[in-house]
Amino acid sequence: MGRVLDAMTSAGVIPEREFEFTDKDFKFVQWFMHKHVGIYLSDKKMPMVYGRIARRLREHKLQRFSDYRPLIEEEGEERVNFINGLTTNKTHFFREMHHFDHVEKVLIPKWIAEKRTKVRIWSAGCSTGEEPYSYMSLLASTPLFDRVPDVKLLATDLDTNVLATAEKGVYSEEQISAIPKPCLKAGFVRGRGEHEGMIKAKSDLQSHMTFRQLNLFSPWPFKGPFDLISCRNVMIYFDKPTQQDLIQRFHQYLASDGHLFIGHSEGIGECADRFENLGHTMFQKR
Repeated sequence: MGRVLDAMTSAGVIPEREFEFTDKDFKFVQWFMHKHVGIYLSDKKMPMVYGRIARRLREHKLQRFSDYRPLIEEEGEERVNFINGLTTNKTHFFREMHHFDHVEKVLIPKWIAEKRTKVRIWSAGCSTGEEPYSYMSLLASTPLFDRVPDVKLLATDLDTNVLATAEKGVYSEEQISAIPKPCLKAGFVRGRGEHEGMIKAKSDLQSHMTFRQLNLFSPWPFKGPFDLISCRNVMIYFDKPTQQDLIQRFHQYLASDGHLFIGHSEGIGECADRFENLGHTMFQKR
């Protein structure tokens, strides 16, 4: 799956490492992650992969990856831990603000004007929850909940650890600066006592949300359709064919006038004829 890194010896073993992790081992990890979760790990990711796998080897008191490999080849808890460990999660509240501006200025007025009875949003790759809570606190700061009786958001992620954090909805006050004041007031409460210095999503807000572990490349156990699918900065970890397959599936799950938001460095490639490009990585289903 590519050239051997300069850091490799002629025997294919990284020198001066705590654990044995060969070029063959790395190629297996590349194949495994692409096959099971669609993530493409380039050769330059080898040091990162080694560092994260090393934690699992220490946990199991093993000295070489070849002894660890059988634990992840079978379905089970360690396979989940392994995939969690190799999943990168970086997010913050109201990241890429133009998407939220579009929701506030275009989508919410549209949904209200059309007298919708329900609105469905999917945050695909929700990480630790900042994205879905950004959407929902924004909705709560507008008249939408009063005008549309059935508003639901589905938040999914592959990593069960970050998903557990998202479901709790508890964050440090250091993150407040990224949340617009109307959204902070509508969506969060400040902690007291032992929770001093923390904020928590309001229970009323969470009642509109469902958190679920999901591998995007497994069958999706829901039907849609969704008025908005937000899959931002997730596809950068996939190769081009995998990205195209995923966008086609999103298209199928969107409502007839549904919107798709993707990350600033992502595109929809060959699926461009299926969407109207609204600019700023926002697309509407044709």
